[in-house]
Amino acid sequence: MLKSIFIIFLFQLIGESAQKYFELTVPGPVIGLILLLISFILLKNNKNLFVNKVKNEISSTAIHISNYLSLLFVPIGVGVVMHLSYLEKNYIEVLGVIFFSTILTIGFTALVMEAINNRFKKNDRKK
Repeated sequence: MLKSIFIIFLFQLIGESAQKYFELTVPGPVIGLILLLISFILLKNNKNLFVNKVKNEISSTAIHISNYLSLLFVPIGVGVVMHLSYLEKNYIEVLGVIFFSTILTIGFTALVMEAINNRFKKNDRKK
């Protein structure tokens, strides 16, 4: 488990470094997560037992870490309380952004699910 946590943090460090070096607006941990996903995709059909064992350990560790994901919302709640005066001044804009981003997210999710559903239906017809 320690080895897989190290690998996850290594990819996060690489993402942070890339974000700082290229001055990107995307957060470093997101870049690291994308790089980890790309490495998983590239190593998907790898026959090496060591690589497959490490991939399984990383997946297992990620599942264990996600059980504590709710703890990450504590700093966000503290930030909201600290900036309550800003929210009071701009509550209409904030609520508008929340409303429209929620609608866009629901719509995008529906389109993606429809595409996935159609792809599965095409694969079932071929069999």
